[in-house]
Amino acid sequence: QVQLVASGGGLVQAGGSLRLSCAASGLTFNNYNMGWFRQAPGKERELVATITWSGDSTYYGDSGKGRFTISRDNAKNTVYLQMNSLKPADTAVYYCAAAVRVLPLRSQEYRYWGQGTQVTVSS
Repeated sequence: QVQLVASGGGLVQAGGSLRLSCAASGLTFNNYNMGWFRQAPGKERELVATITWSGDSTYYGDSGKGRFTISRDNAKNTVYLQMNSLKPADTAVYYCAAAVRVLPLRSQEYRYWGQGTQVTVSS
């Protein structure tokens, strides 16, 4: 019943930008903290960014600091990830996820996951 649908991925040249979206349904969106994770081929899933239910607090993993911005629009049940200055190392499947805990940093703390959207950065 709960669905998190990620979109906005694609192919972009190094230095370019993408804006990912994650539309949530089947849950009370503003009761959940949201996060973005990514997983590259052959690598473990890592935290990109997380945001509280109200959007007043954020946390960025090493991959997201300085270049990425997480935001949310509770009226639209959507969380966003603005990615700038993209690098080939950013190539991965990006997943959005929902958690109850404040600023959850570990994947085990997230209750629901989307299917992911592919981001490919060419050199």
